[in-house]
Amino acid sequence: MNDTGVAAPASRRTGSSQLLRRIAVTGLVATLAAMVATAVAAALARAVGVDFEVPEGGETIPVTGVAVVTGFFSLVGTVIAAALLRWSARPAERFLWTAATLTVVSLVPPVLSGANAATTVALVGLHLVAAAVMIPTLTRSLGVIAQRSEHLTGSIDAE
Repeated sequence: MNDTGVAAPASRRTGSSQLLRRIAVTGLVATLAAMVATAVAAALARAVGVDFEVPEGGETIPVTGVAVVTGFFSLVGTVIAAALLRWSARPAERFLWTAATLTVVSLVPPVLSGANAATTVALVGLHLVAAAVMIPTLTRSLGVIAQRSEHLTGSIDAE
């Protein structure tokens, strides 16, 4: 706590670069896991007959494209987590709400794409698979980092 009774963000309480590095490593590992999970899920969907053809331009989404897009947006989520760790007194709670909201928003384009039902369901499912990997991992990590930071600060302030 600072003099105003408001908790200072975690990075101000302890070494910000160490905390940010920790969330970055966690986010990178989770990103790789999400990429693998969505690529495997997309390959399985394709194996059972989902064509992943989006009417706009008539192109088929390749499995590698699913992995790349998952990787990009997972890294964006990691950057959001790092920013909240840096500037929020409650980074885990704020990240959970932000990520859940962005996940719901991400479900709109597949539904509006005009693709057949199987492709639409598979695309929505892939969004949820990526979210199921990234959101709990980063939320848990933010909570642990914030708790450790508060514990360290509490013991330093008590001296």
